[in-house]
Amino acid sequence: MMPQTTNNETSTAPTLRALVVDDSRAARMMVGNMMKQLGFEVVTADHGQDALDKLDPAAPPDAVVADWNMPVMDGVELARALRKLHDYRGVPILMISSESDPRRVASALLAGVDEYLFKPVDTHMLHERLSLMGVAGMSFA
Repeated sequence: MMPQTTNNETSTAPTLRALVVDDSRAARMMVGNMMKQLGFEVVTADHGQDALDKLDPAAPPDAVVADWNMPVMDGVELARALRKLHDYRGVPILMISSESDPRRVASALLAGVDEYLFKPVDTHMLHERLSLMGVAGMSFA
């Protein structure tokens, strides 16, 4: 979805950046496309360590959207690592996972995850959670 502007309007809103982390290529593409629909510039990573390797202090993400279960470094380990890095401590982290055990969800939140969504998700659900986290993408109908 592209922002609508008239001939006299220019977009002055800063570009929002999202880091989408999932070991499933299909899930990365699906969530990445939803984030793009919400107006985000998207960088993707295959797992938590890949995400850490792709961090750019000159262009930090406005939000991290991560799966929980991934090889190398899972989403909870990624959240812990981000919370230890000074430049990324305040970056909102949204976890999307099929993990539904309340104790496991609580452990993710205690590790630094800000919000949690159960799979499957859609663009409206994603937008709602991002808004709750204070990261507003584009509005859509």
